[in-house]
Amino acid sequence: MKLDSSKYPLLALADDPKQLRKIPQHKLTTLSNELREYLLNSVSQSSGHFASGLGTVELTVALHYVYNTPDDRLIWDVGHQAYPHKILTGRRDQIHTIRQKDGLHPFPYRDESEYDTFSVGHSSTSISAALGMSIAAQKEGKGRKTVAVIGDGAITAGMAFEAMNHAGDVKSDMLIVLNDNEMSISENVGALTNHFARILSGSFYTNIREGSKRLLSGVPPVKELASRMEEHLKGMVIPGTFFEELGLNYIGPIDGHDVNMLVDTLRNMRNLKGPQLLHIKTQKGKGYKPAEADPIGYHAVPKFDPSVHSLPKSAPSAPSFSKVFGDWLCDQAQNDSNLMAITPAMREGSGMVRFSKEYPEQYFDVAIAEQHAVTLAAGFACEGLKPVVAIYSSFLQRAYDQLIHDVALQNLPVLFAVDRAGVVGADGETHQGAYDLSFMRCIPNMVIMAPSDTNECRQMLHTGYLHNGPAAVRYPRGSAGDASIEQTMQPLTIGKGRIIQDGEKLAILSFGTLLHNAKLAAEQCNATLVDMRFVKPLDTELLRKLQTTHEHFVTLEDNAIAGGAGSAVSEFYANIGASVKITHLGLPDEFIKHGTQEQMHAQLGLDEQSILKKVQEIL
Repeated sequence: MKLDSSKYPLLALADDPKQLRKIPQHKLTTLSNELREYLLNSVSQSSGHFASGLGTVELTVALHYVYNTPDDRLIWDVGHQAYPHKILTGRRDQIHTIRQKDGLHPFPYRDESEYDTFSVGHSSTSISAALGMSIAAQKEGKGRKTVAVIGDGAITAGMAFEAMNHAGDVKSDMLIVLNDNEMSISENVGALTNHFARILSGSFYTNIREGSKRLLSGVPPVKELASRMEEHLKGMVIPGTFFEELGLNYIGPIDGHDVNMLVDTLRNMRNLKGPQLLHIKTQKGKGYKPAEADPIGYHAVPKFDPSVHSLPKSAPSAPSFSKVFGDWLCDQAQNDSNLMAITPAMREGSGMVRFSKEYPEQYFDVAIAEQHAVTLAAGFACEGLKPVVAIYSSFLQRAYDQLIHDVALQNLPVLFAVDRAGVVGADGETHQGAYDLSFMRCIPNMVIMAPSDTNECRQMLHTGYLHNGPAAVRYPRGSAGDASIEQTMQPLTIGKGRIIQDGEKLAILSFGTLLHNAKLAAEQCNATLVDMRFVKPLDTELLRKLQTTHEHFVTLEDNAIAGGAGSAVSEFYANIGASVKITHLGLPDEFIKHGTQEQMHAQLGLDEQSILKKVQEIL
């Protein structure tokens, strides 16, 4: 999509940061306005992450203006807010392809641009990565700078605090920009804090502070008193005492939408020694009133008309797995006050909005802290409560030790509602739920269920909730099948599958929602079709029976083949000495790129026609 230079005259002069740095500073406000307008018009036509990028326009301009990127390293946390960064780093004309198959990657991605210095997708990694890069720069000795941009949501994760604690210890030169857009840390930005930020980041204050330290170095009591006075005075004016205690030099908060203020402050801070933290205040969705009013609703958007001031309503469809989970949660809590629902900052995505309003005393959003979420559940379970952890498959990876050590090892009754399992679509490699069956299956005491449709999901959630041990129900994004939801909940017999269709010679063993893609192959090839339901424990009685009447087996799963459900079937037959032919269909041993679920299933040979073709080849 070629830029209209008559509409965006300054943005046309900033195809990359080298060109950006040639623009006079007094024109940066106009450039920022053009960039925001271009972002609005681009994303509204293509879909994608939206409100976060609107909030970081001025920051992005200022960072690339002051820092010599890509030689100076700029690391974005998560990357939802990095669309302006992509526009300013040579990808402006491709931004309309973002999150689409074969288009721009949804997040910063090292293989895509030299300006993307660290590939991201999960939260709270930026400070650790930046610290590693800053130590490397110091070792290199060429004056290269390092900047990490992290949001006030992402900084709630333990990993961010671990990194800041280490940065304050090793004293490497680096800048952390805390992008605060939720009023969760400080009061509103005012003239006094802006003025104080200029003083604290300027050479006059820095020289006095460092000179005083040298002058008083031989008089320990006086030096200690001066240090305490400085800390006390700064603590009276700025909310940065906590960061100072970690060993970071805190500046701010300042207005993150005043691009000239940002440039002046960043220019002052660029040459400061040791770890620095600049606290900026921004507004998510800045510049577009509907997004300012509803930043959550406009976080990721479909195609929309900016002039309408509302997002298009999606056509009625079958209820999603997330909604079925949310409804089940409310129904279960209605009769059980011991139910405790936990989410690591994914209330909307996991379908828990209604529950959070109806049962606030039983709802716990622990922020972006997956490890804490799982061990909190373990603590609940130890005291006789009934915890349910709603978590995305790719986020459960971040709490693997807690799953093993704190839940499974103690055989505690914790139910994991594992959302976004399998191929997720536009978010791509970092968010594909490709590994949960593999990494959970090897853990003792686990019960793992994979529903083929939404009604089965509801019954499995009930089954796992009643189970006296750790259990997981994993389900994909969206919906599957057209099953009606049975309001009555009946626990399933653990470890028992069901035969959908009897056939001859070949049996298709399906784990999860790909069952629907296998029905055509089963019908046309007279194959037996089995909804296995349980990945652990397997229905070994059924597998023994099928082995006596079938020559070939095809296992089907929306999970990595390596170590997945199909591997469990092969292991079982090997252990009993059965000589059977098995073909495994699932996700290959590679990271799955972005595209719609339908596109990626077709590319990976997991759609209806591909499964039919594979079965025909076998027969």
